[in-house]
This record gives sequence, structure tokens and C-alpha cells, in this order.
Amino acid sequence: MDENARYQVLRNDEDQYSLWLADLEIPAGWQAVGKEGTQDECSAYVDEVWTDMRPRSLRERMENAGS
Repeated sequence: MDENARYQVLRNDEDQYSLWLADLEIPAGWQAVGKEGTQDECSAYVDEVWTDMRPRSLRERMENAGS
């Protein structure tokens, strides 16, 4: 693992998160959320904000089924 590598946090349309090397092109279907740093910093951010691991489409279906 490269201790000096810079990462950014990405999120897709299903509100799932991923760490991505900051100098690589962002893949289709993903957007940067504005957090960049070391792998540990980015992982800590994801742990803080991604509290519901279910994909957004599943959450919406479950909410609609309960209505």
C-alpha cells in the first residue's frame, strides 16, 4: 500500500460509496462527493456517512411497501 496515495470518495446513484485513487478518472455512474485524503481519512468519512448499507432503490421499495 502506498502511504502517500491520495484518495477521493465516490458515490453512485444507489447511494453506495467507494474509495478511488484521486489521480484516476472517475468511472461512469459515480460522482465525487468532495472528500479527498489518505485511505484512512476517506474510509473514516465513509464509515461516518454510509449508515444504511441498503441500495437506495431497495430502501425506496421497502418504504413504499410500508405505506
